[in-house]
Amino acid sequence: MGRIFISAAHGGREAGGTDPGSIAGGTTEAREMILLRDLIVTELRSRSFEVLSVPDDLSAAGTIAWINSRGRRGDIALEIHADSASSPSVRGASVFYIAGNNERKSNSELLLVGLLRRVPQLPNRGVQPDTNSGLGSLAFCRQIAIASLLMQVAFLSSPEDRALLQNRRRDFALGIADGLASWSRVIDPTPGTPADPTYPAINININGQNYAEQGILVNGNAYIPVDLVDRLRIDLSQAPNVNRITYRRVVYVKAVELRDFNISVSWDAATRTVNLRSNLIVCPGQINRIMSNGSTSEVQMQIFLRNNNENALSQFPDIPKLYREEAGIEGVNYDIAFCQMCVETGFLRFGGDIRAEQNNFAGLGSIGGGRETASFLSARIGVRAHIQHLKAYASLEPLVNEVVDPRFRFVTRGVASLIEQLSGRWSADLDYGTKITAMVKRLYESAGLL
Repeated sequence: MGRIFISAAHGGREAGGTDPGSIAGGTTEAREMILLRDLIVTELRSRSFEVLSVPDDLSAAGTIAWINSRGRRGDIALEIHADSASSPSVRGASVFYIAGNNERKSNSELLLVGLLRRVPQLPNRGVQPDTNSGLGSLAFCRQIAIASLLMQVAFLSSPEDRALLQNRRRDFALGIADGLASWSRVIDPTPGTPADPTYPAINININGQNYAEQGILVNGNAYIPVDLVDRLRIDLSQAPNVNRITYRRVVYVKAVELRDFNISVSWDAATRTVNLRSNLIVCPGQINRIMSNGSTSEVQMQIFLRNNNENALSQFPDIPKLYREEAGIEGVNYDIAFCQMCVETGFLRFGGDIRAEQNNFAGLGSIGGGRETASFLSARIGVRAHIQHLKAYASLEPLVNEVVDPRFRFVTRGVASLIEQLSGRWSADLDYGTKITAMVKRLYESAGLL
């Protein structure tokens, strides 16, 4: 039987200090996850599983390196997190798996079912590909050589979830242990020393044409020969985290990692084919440039919103139209502005210190140092203020419409022409731009443009 690696998120050294993770209710994510992890480890060992507990003082990168230096075929790895949200009403558990891997998706369902059977009061947020995470990808799911998953066990920012976790910690541990035991048996059902790996061959299709050379399937992930990457004119020399393996003297690359290079990756289980599409419909130079043209239709934006929040359009039915119109007037890319709205409001769920009736779709502050965030008379004016604030950062050009953004004059004009440059400016979050870019890619995938 394979071994089980388990990591408690946060607590290690990041950016020169100890990372506590989310903080709420007088506790930290690191503390709660370490306590839960220790119970899970004890329970699994009582069931005769071999468990390796990742040291708590490691950084995120150190955790991955620690597991990869010890992992072997048949092992599995789980990292447990407690999520947080601006609204205390957001609750529930979810499991993230590497996008496009149906085997790992099935493993995720085993884990989530195990927890929810023991703690049925916990809302089910489902299993999700890591492309649905805030950053658009999760290193723990992608960079670990053995089968790995990331579990959000609850929302620390929710008083209900926090009370469940603290008062029924053993039930959480038992449920997660149940899921890990089931997953481990699926990955490695037979005891004994693992033999040298033999990976099944898979077909490769590029832009509708079959490729002469085959790839391989490793832990449910499609890998393609590195020669093909060169033919696609992708330079991986500056991408050290892209997974590479050598198999029978040929170097292979994990196909899903090519999504960061504007390659669409999908899997056809019936024909055992990984499909790659490199003919990006959206101009690569526009995907992160704030002053540029949008590419989606109003209907595509509506579908994207509804798929992520079925009630999103009930209060703001014209929101896609407003973003297309207002951004078009000022020359701002409406796809970027719309996706920033999705990040800021949680797909129009709002929460925290901003209410829906404020028509503040971008977390704009007021002036004068008051506690209240900015409010606008209508949804259109709120969208207009958002667009104007983006233009203030991204351009030196004057506004077309009269100024409604209360903080327009305080922005140093033209300092952030790219999405990434909003990080640390629009928001103190240094991953802020990455989260918006990930949302744009999700929108384009939903619309069939990427």
